[in-house]
Amino acid sequence: MQPFNSLLANLKTRPHWMNALMLFCAYMTFIYLPWDVLLKPLSEDQEVWFGLLFTGWAAKAGGLLHWYVYGAGFWGFWKMRTWMFPWAALYTAQVAVGMAVWSFLDARGGGVTTGLLVAIPFLALAAALWRTSYFKSAEARAEIVGSL
Repeated sequence: MQPFNSLLANLKTRPHWMNALMLFCAYMTFIYLPWDVLLKPLSEDQEVWFGLLFTGWAAKAGGLLHWYVYGAGFWGFWKMRTWMFPWAALYTAQVAVGMAVWSFLDARGGGVTTGLLVAIPFLALAAALWRTSYFKSAEARAEIVGSL
């Protein structure tokens, strides 16, 4: 019962939306990306960075980089590391820009309007990550609360 209680205590240290991001990072780190990098055939592999589609070996390299990013994100959320600010917000903003660019450049993307509509939730998430005080040190959080 101790590990379960420890897990619940850890989940209570951040808001639900941040727990959802942490669980998404865990899924990407421990389930999807191992399959993507190690098992997915090279001929089928595709990765998107900054809205540009990569295939083949470039996609495998991008998959390794994604694996590192999501692993670091999971660890950063789990331990609430201060270095998550600004990196979580900046990566999420890059995803938003990438979604918009990909929608414009790729025939399957749906055009500018679709790209902007898809990017908006990611921009909102990036703003929430930028504004949150959860990644700040305990002393910095106390200063913020004291100034309110």
